[in-house]
Amino acid sequence: MTTGIRPRGWRPPRARRTQPRRLAAPRLLPVNGLGPEDVVLDEHDRIITGVDDGRLLALDQDGRQLRVLADTGGRPLGIETLPDGALLVCDAERGLLRIDPRHGHVHTLLPGGGPGRPALCNNAAVATDGTVYFSDSSRRFPLSRWRHDLMEHSGTGRLWRLPPDGPAEVLLDGLQFANGVALTPDETSVVVAETGAYRLRRVMLTGPRAGSSDTMLSAMAGFPDNISTGTDGLIWVTQAAARSRLLDTAHTHAPALLRLAAALPQPLQPQPAETLWLLAVDTHGRVMHELAAPVGDFGMVTGVRQHRGTLYLGSLTSRAVATLPLEPATPH
Repeated sequence: MTTGIRPRGWRPPRARRTQPRRLAAPRLLPVNGLGPEDVVLDEHDRIITGVDDGRLLALDQDGRQLRVLADTGGRPLGIETLPDGALLVCDAERGLLRIDPRHGHVHTLLPGGGPGRPALCNNAAVATDGTVYFSDSSRRFPLSRWRHDLMEHSGTGRLWRLPPDGPAEVLLDGLQFANGVALTPDETSVVVAETGAYRLRRVMLTGPRAGSSDTMLSAMAGFPDNISTGTDGLIWVTQAAARSRLLDTAHTHAPALLRLAAALPQPLQPQPAETLWLLAVDTHGRVMHELAAPVGDFGMVTGVRQHRGTLYLGSLTSRAVATLPLEPATPH
């Protein structure tokens, strides 16, 4: 993949270093499982998420009704809705799945593992013509060892495209833990979060630069995780943890130390500082919103959807999904 030509003196946008706007603590909607990593709203405004035992769950807006829609038999991560009401699920173990939420039927679109297949299917976006763009985080490590990939920094992540009537193809390779995926509102480009490089990458899909790629936002202050295009036309970005100065320094000056750290038991490895920290960027890579809220019982935010003035949030380490109003409630 080639990099698009830019005017002399062009630099990729950098994340703002301003104080984020502080919001109140989110409202938590408990789920009976660990790690509702991503969230999406279906046609009935139910909140759909997946947990670590393979179940796909639906919650109403009050969190009072919890229904099991299906069981992938793996580890569901990114979730998207399809035009016919079906769900598209990136399963870290089983690959790219299509699920009928009415009957719980699970159909494998692209199995995980093996030559020419994704190794760690993570997050996706669906175009209006049915084309699926999805991330493959690492060819070196499974989801349970995601910290090892960030420490090793070997860059084996990929961004894939699966058209409705053709084979899957890799659009972008060599990514440092490819993660969230989103299409711009006009679908002229697709954006992927590169967690281990603290940046958003973009691939042009139409026009004279189709097939070229560039950096949409660089030098982020946190690890970007899932991303999604909101109803406001902005791309919303989670930052699962604050950027690690120790990790940055070791990558540059002492990579051997990171290999030693990766061999330690997980509790002794460098641990990310959990945050509830979100960005919203426009199609030029400009940060339009930077928001933070107290972590409390809900940290390491990995999934975000903006819908009708509310943010819906997922987390890899919590036992709840969360809602966060973008504006204070109007007094009556």
